[in-house]
Amino acid sequence: VQLQASGGGLVQAGGSLRLSCTASGRTFRSMGWFRQAPGKEREGLAAINWSSGNTVYPDSVKGRFTISRDNVKNTVYLQMNGLKPEDTAVYFCAGSTYSSGTVYPPSYDYWGQGTQLTVSS
Repeated sequence: VQLQASGGGLVQAGGSLRLSCTASGRTFRSMGWFRQAPGKEREGLAAINWSSGNTVYPDSVKGRFTISRDNVKNTVYLQMNGLKPEDTAVYFCAGSTYSSGTVYPPSYDYWGQGTQLTVSS
């Protein structure tokens, strides 16, 4: 099983970026996006139930970040708008074989390798 995240990079504040994560080897009950900045805990950003498409967001990113999926490509996306320097972090995708959709990191049993996003001011 492999989760391959891509799409990170350097963006100016106020810009937009879309991350992608393709799962191979299995499908999941739900998938999510997380980030971790240096010295901080891993933070949940968005989750999506694979069959229903229902989404979950924390208040901190609601309205700026949007998660979506492509069932055929087994790929999950994170569209990020209005980026701020404090969004700078390593972004991870993850898959859960049992959770219906949560931004709680321990509920995920498969993780991708992470992709760096840097937002310049």
